[in-house]
Amino acid sequence: MVFLSKVQITEHLPYSDLVSALRKAFAENPDVPARQHLRVQQSSGKDATLLLMPAWNEHFVGVKIASVFPGNVDLGKPVVDASYILKNGVTGEILAMLDGSALTTIRTAATSALASSYLSRTDSKTLLMVGAGALAAPLIRSHTAVRSFDKVIVWNRSSDRVEGLRQELAGKCDFEYTSNLNVAVEKADVISCATLSYESLVKGRHVSPGTHVDLVGAYLSTMRETDAELIERANVHVDTRIGARLEAGDLIQAEKEGPWTFDLVKSELSELCAGVKPGRTTPDEITVFKSVGYSLEDLVAAVLAYTNYTKS
Repeated sequence: MVFLSKVQITEHLPYSDLVSALRKAFAENPDVPARQHLRVQQSSGKDATLLLMPAWNEHFVGVKIASVFPGNVDLGKPVVDASYILKNGVTGEILAMLDGSALTTIRTAATSALASSYLSRTDSKTLLMVGAGALAAPLIRSHTAVRSFDKVIVWNRSSDRVEGLRQELAGKCDFEYTSNLNVAVEKADVISCATLSYESLVKGRHVSPGTHVDLVGAYLSTMRETDAELIERANVHVDTRIGARLEAGDLIQAEKEGPWTFDLVKSELSELCAGVKPGRTTPDEITVFKSVGYSLEDLVAAVLAYTNYTKS
């Protein structure tokens, strides 16, 4: 058995290769069980979440054990911690244990880029990153792997973490920080959101025609990064319909506020990849992709990282 650290996973998971592997896997539309989503009560009132995410194919079996502790922000520790166990699909023997947090951030970002390849305009030039947390850099890297952006704008509630992000991405893109989110939203061609917000940040009235909005945060039904107006104006696509109905806070709350309903979801990612449903159909439509995570993504990323590692 081998252990793949964050550094090793990053080295052996190129975004372009992972996007291609995910495209193929989603097109095959495998039967993957729903993840278990368990609440862990905390005395602080900031309840945590335990996630168990299994998946398998004829060659591999894998499971991710992840925890989300929002209170860690106050302690200066990562909110998400995870481990991934990869097994031989024929014998059940453990092949590898992988840093689950690194695997999660990279596969999440690559999935967003995969969706963007179908839903954003090919001539998109400005990317707005909402949030400067652990997912910000991977999302920027993955989105720039499928679209040629001239500028990347970053908004965060505080500017403290933005400087670290700027240094991490130095030389990778034309990077700009803004404190005026509404103005940045109006300018953006692609907006990627990765926050722990419980209130709408991106307002529908500020989103310009032709924009693609990528929603990665709001993993609980009570959380949201957008308002109902945006969801009503947009053609909405999801990673999986089942997952979105259970956990996509932006969509769940938009449905409660009406008139938008889940019946209006245009496609899930497997349908886009298989060519069963169309992606963007007009230059002026607003598209939204909401992801809550899917066990297939972890398995694909773990297998690719393990395979590349053993070949190196």
